[in-house]
Amino acid sequence: MWFMLVVGFIIIGIVLFVVAGTTHYWQGWSYLAVGFVTSGLLTLYTVSDPVLLEGRTRNGFTAEQRPIQKIIVWCLGLFCAAAYIVPALDYRFGWSSMPSWLSIAGDLLIIVGMWMVYRVFKENSFGAVTVEIGKDQKVITTGPYAIVRNPMYSSAIVYFVGMTLALGSYWGLIPAVLAALGFVLRLLDEEKMLAKDLPGYVAYQAKVHWHLIPEIF
Repeated sequence: MWFMLVVGFIIIGIVLFVVAGTTHYWQGWSYLAVGFVTSGLLTLYTVSDPVLLEGRTRNGFTAEQRPIQKIIVWCLGLFCAAAYIVPALDYRFGWSSMPSWLSIAGDLLIIVGMWMVYRVFKENSFGAVTVEIGKDQKVITTGPYAIVRNPMYSSAIVYFVGMTLALGSYWGLIPAVLAALGFVLRLLDEEKMLAKDLPGYVAYQAKVHWHLIPEIF
């Protein structure tokens, strides 16, 4: 996980600055700093939970068994890549102009999103990368799961919106929104599978009505 974290952010940094055509892209540096530190703190927690660590490292997204999930994951990969490339292109060609305070607010949203992920991991050690039911898995109804059924996806959406703002691009919101729609499709199929195969999930659905955002969806 540590290797993937370091190499991942090196690759992201190279992509951002090569596409932007300059290293004088302060929003890129700011995002890399905030993203790396928050991801590092989350990794520290992940490696302390053996069940969570196994679920986050045993299989990657390519190990998805459900055909619809394979398609969604590939689409999400494209949207996620675009969420980095479009803001860098925006900076290079000056497609939009975002005030500095909004980019800083985006960095704060990233921190909020990663804190939300931490709360999810703390409550649910079965937060695997792939859509599957783990051995001895049970329905989690506490913490963020008492508010929405899919707090991990809520966290991801907050992160992507924050990342787009942090990178200083209004145009970057387009792939961020497309990624959010991908998460919606993913969770709807995942809930269908959990309702069928995870004991107690149907009762949980009757108790917690909201998928992602309380009182909205």
